[in-house]
Amino acid sequence: MSRVQTLSALVGSRICHDLISPLGAIGNGIELMGLSENASSPEFSLIEESVQSANARIKFFRIAYGMAREDQNISRAEITSTLTASARGGRLSYHWDVEGDQPKSTVRLAFLLFQCLETAMPFGGHITVQDEGGQMVVTAEAERMKIEPELWENLTARRPHTRVSAGHVQFALLPEVMSEGDRRLALQISQGRITARF
Repeated sequence: MSRVQTLSALVGSRICHDLISPLGAIGNGIELMGLSENASSPEFSLIEESVQSANARIKFFRIAYGMAREDQNISRAEITSTLTASARGGRLSYHWDVEGDQPKSTVRLAFLLFQCLETAMPFGGHITVQDEGGQMVVTAEAERMKIEPELWENLTARRPHTRVSAGHVQFALLPEVMSEGDRRLALQISQGRITARF
């Protein structure tokens, strides 16, 4: 990992770490307010849902964009709870069909890939992850997909370009992280379905 990539990952970890504490405090405050008579108001529900959504995204981003040491593992419970929380109230659903703890570096690749898949599934869909003989297989299915060919070609190109917008940074980062781990991504894109193996 280059110095710039290491610093970027550390910045991601630091931002997520610093935001988790205040968001947790806000969440605790919301729970206490929930004991009052005003807890059933639409305004209160909106704030509560917003805090839950922000907490879920921060946890997701911490895995996707933070540091991942070689000896670090993530439990299946943490992976599934993070995905369930991220999907709550949204159009995407996840099914992590992989048993046991996983190296954080592998989960990071999967989460970055999920972010890529989100851009292709703006109307919702379902993402499944399986382990086939030590190879991770991620399948995304949706009735309608929006594929931007240049972005997806970037993921498997021998020399990926990095000219992407902030909203598509995952398409630049994923090939770099794959390369660092000496892994290759194989993609199959068809009508209503994307299958990725790594």
